[in-house]
Amino acid sequence: VHGPLKKLNHDTAVAIQLRCPFYRSVSRTKCCRFFNGDGCLETVYQSLTSKVQIMKALTTILLSVTAMSLPQAAFAQTHRDSPQTPTMDVLKPEQWAKVDASVERGLTWLETQQRADGSFASIDYAQPAVTSFCLLAFLAQGENPTSGDYQQQLTEAISFIAKQQKPNGLISTIAPSNTPIPRNVDFYSQGLASVYNHSISALALTEAYGQCTPEQSAQLTPVIEKAIAATLEMQRWDKNKNDQGGWRYLNARASGDSDLSLTGWQLMFLRSAKNAGFDVPDESIDTAVNYVKRCFLPRKDRNVFGYIVGNHTRCTRAMAGAGVLALAHAGNHGSKESIASCEWILRKNFNQYNKGKLFDNLTQADRYHYGVFLCTQAMYQSGGKYWEKFFPPLVDVLLVNQQKNGAWPPDLIDASIGSCYSTSLCILSLTVPNQMLPIFQR
Repeated sequence: VHGPLKKLNHDTAVAIQLRCPFYRSVSRTKCCRFFNGDGCLETVYQSLTSKVQIMKALTTILLSVTAMSLPQAAFAQTHRDSPQTPTMDVLKPEQWAKVDASVERGLTWLETQQRADGSFASIDYAQPAVTSFCLLAFLAQGENPTSGDYQQQLTEAISFIAKQQKPNGLISTIAPSNTPIPRNVDFYSQGLASVYNHSISALALTEAYGQCTPEQSAQLTPVIEKAIAATLEMQRWDKNKNDQGGWRYLNARASGDSDLSLTGWQLMFLRSAKNAGFDVPDESIDTAVNYVKRCFLPRKDRNVFGYIVGNHTRCTRAMAGAGVLALAHAGNHGSKESIASCEWILRKNFNQYNKGKLFDNLTQADRYHYGVFLCTQAMYQSGGKYWEKFFPPLVDVLLVNQQKNGAWPPDLIDASIGSCYSTSLCILSLTVPNQMLPIFQR
């Protein structure tokens, strides 16, 4: 019973937004003595502050008890300790303690970078995506907007993100407001970053949605609904056959109508919204997944996901990770495309910190922190040897290069975006095993 009981404790902790010492983190929850092993179930009830939380916890308990009653063979298929499931034994307890300390230092530094309007420091061109990454970083460590040390900061961040929405549904500080969404705008002033800002920010809002108070959730509902409509509108634009189902910048057709980078973010947003109970057509997700599959480059000297369908000169670690992650969200953890890309990621590792590598004769620069985030998520989803070989050396590199103030240096390629961007992505990478963000749960 000991193993299933640990899982029950973990699932209940997640359901009521508490940290669980039995699963991964060496931290102990600040809210509930039961999960520290020195209380009783009554303290769980006492820590639940709303009927919604009580129902979540009770539902989780019932589901866990049902799982325990399944035949052993059936339970083994979904148990976290199955052969391909990522193991937490990749680090020793003292190493996990260093990871937790590093993450807490990073969050402490991020708190100092929040502005009066709720945003986290960066250029307007990258907002509210940078603020959204920071919000997700706090959520990934078990913080939430209804309680805890950073309650007020997260509430203000959510408010800032929502306020950046334009009448046409786009969530971006700098973006066109007209309806329908214009497809041909100036590339550098509006076209390049606005769709990134939109998809990343919409994802952050849907991930925070279930952790908000009913009043906060009610305020976010129309924002998220308009964001979904905007995303679907852009997906349905007239496109080349190979690019159907994906997303691209707000600019005239030039080097393709879709790319894997933006498609990955939009797909994560739609899946997160669907998880949160919003109406998202299955067809939109299916066509996006099909586009991702077409981005795989089967040529022997590539054999990895690429940035654009058929373009063999645009391969990066970030795109390799984005492709694997997208297929994992579709339930394809062991596809041949994913396995090949995971092998590629292991070869093109992140041991040289903050270096924008150029691979072979490829012309595409590689954004280090962006790649770290996507590849860590991808390798965790893939599990097995890919997780075991990838994560420990990455942890060593990230911890050594964290600055004394708790931040990580700005990205070599995207230096103008600042350290809130690089720091939040490092935190999101180090906290992957926490599994606190529903969209990234395996």
